Amino acid sequence: MTTRTAAQILVDCLVINGTDRVYGVPGESYLAVLDALYQRDEIHYLNCRQEGGAAMAAEAYGKLTGRPGVCMVTRGPGATNASAGVHVAFQDSTPMILLIGQVGRGMQEREAFQEIDYRRMFGQMAKWVAQVDDPARMAEFINRAYATATSGRPGPVVLALPEDMLRETVAAPQLLPPAKAVVPAPAAGDIKALAAALGASHRPLLLIGGGGWSTAASAHIKAFAEANQLPVAVSFRCQDYFDNLHANYIGHVGIGIDPNLARRVRDCDLLIVLGPRLGEMTTSSYRLLEPPRTVMPLIHIHAAAEELGRVYHPTVAINAGAGPAAAALAALGEVPRAADRDWLSSARTDFEAFRRGQASPGPVQLHTIVKHLNDTLADDAILTNGAGNYAIWLHRFYAYRRYRTELASTCGSMGYGLPAAVAAAELYRDRPVICFAGDGCFMMTCQEFATAVHYGLKLVVVLVNNGMYGTIRMHQERHYPARVSATGLVNPDFAAMARAMGGFGTTVTRTEEFPAAFAEAQAYNGPALIEVQLDPEALTPNTTLTETRAAALQSR
Repeated sequence: MTTRTAAQILVDCLVINGTDRVYGVPGESYLAVLDALYQRDEIHYLNCRQEGGAAMAAEAYGKLTGRPGVCMVTRGPGATNASAGVHVAFQDSTPMILLIGQVGRGMQEREAFQEIDYRRMFGQMAKWVAQVDDPARMAEFINRAYATATSGRPGPVVLALPEDMLRETVAAPQLLPPAKAVVPAPAAGDIKALAAALGASHRPLLLIGGGGWSTAASAHIKAFAEANQLPVAVSFRCQDYFDNLHANYIGHVGIGIDPNLARRVRDCDLLIVLGPRLGEMTTSSYRLLEPPRTVMPLIHIHAAAEELGRVYHPTVAINAGAGPAAAALAALGEVPRAADRDWLSSARTDFEAFRRGQASPGPVQLHTIVKHLNDTLADDAILTNGAGNYAIWLHRFYAYRRYRTELASTCGSMGYGLPAAVAAAELYRDRPVICFAGDGCFMMTCQEFATAVHYGLKLVVVLVNNGMYGTIRMHQERHYPARVSATGLVNPDFAAMARAMGGFGTTVTRTEEFPAAFAEAQAYNGPALIEVQLDPEALTPNTTLTETRAAALQSR
């Protein structure tokens, strides 16, 4: 038995659980933890500029490593700011732990300074929310937090840590290694049922996504798809789960879906869904697949048993994590069936046609810029983005070749791209990291550019500036044409802003200027920003602002 403070026990538990980085903004409510971290070399604390950015960076760490990203924030405003990243982790099924400094135990239930009941606040957006009141139980709570965040469907855990409890000393036993995550595997009968359905099909389609994936799982599903000549589509913002240049890859089932791909989803005679929840974005607001019973046989494989049958009633429901399920499918090998010979090849042909760009209004052609990135970046380059119409060009025209080269929130959070890029650039200093951001999106977390300067991180922000909240303006023109309200933006000189923070900044107003600007940004030994000024008329790759308004007016 040794006598230690609760804060020291907490840090010991972080080390034993394999945590090497913590993202946060310091606060007086957990100074004892910062002091405990000072005494240990195993964990690097990354000091971010706002708790929302810190939580998103921790979530990105969880995506990149498969281990829980840890974020530390202070009470009240710190926790409420961090809630944005917790929401991302929950909807993206990413392992994450948020540690919140809390008011002292003797002050609670009095609405003390910055006091919040975090069980009530985070109850719907985390897998588990608790408060550690007894320092002797610190190890128990921390180890449970790691097991909960990684077991079943991965997700976030929130722990409140009263300030006085963290300073309290306690005789603590030697800490034991943490329990391993529990991830369900498919039963033999599940695989037999899947094989029987696949053998009876002529036009099957495999849709993958969700949480709990790995490089190994990606390789296993590739082997299964190749053995059975399966067309493989990916759910919203999971494009890097399958090599986009592979002959079996047929596209992205999400916002702005290729109409031909949507038709194939409807026309398939067996839909195997491995990982995704089949939420609003993946089902085109539940119209691509009509709940509760789909027209085609549906095999739904998901790590959370409560998700199976929640919205859609599958023909075969398999409670299994993506890793064990992909391994079992790879071991299955080829399943004999009478396949439609043109089913896969024609789907791939449609995908390649959809990737061809067309001219947009103005002197900047965004599809050409994305093509330049596609042609020049290494296969291991990591691309991040938040939310906005600018991302449609990236998702449609960039080919992801390796697992975990795309960092984007499936919950559609603005501001995600830059904190995610900070996490990626600090974790993998030898890999190119490119953040795609809109003008509105960038300003949500722009202060994290200063974090990148602080730590000398090499990353490039490609900032698409069209002077408006483009996605909201698009919906506004569709539903309230010619009645523009609250969607216009007056922006700073973003290149000058980057330079003022200590980075590189330049502006591109014509497509042909981008290659040289990008080369200069990549050569800069630190964070760089390229402001790309896009004509507001270039609303999406397929339509202009004026055309959108005219169509809405005509339909009235």
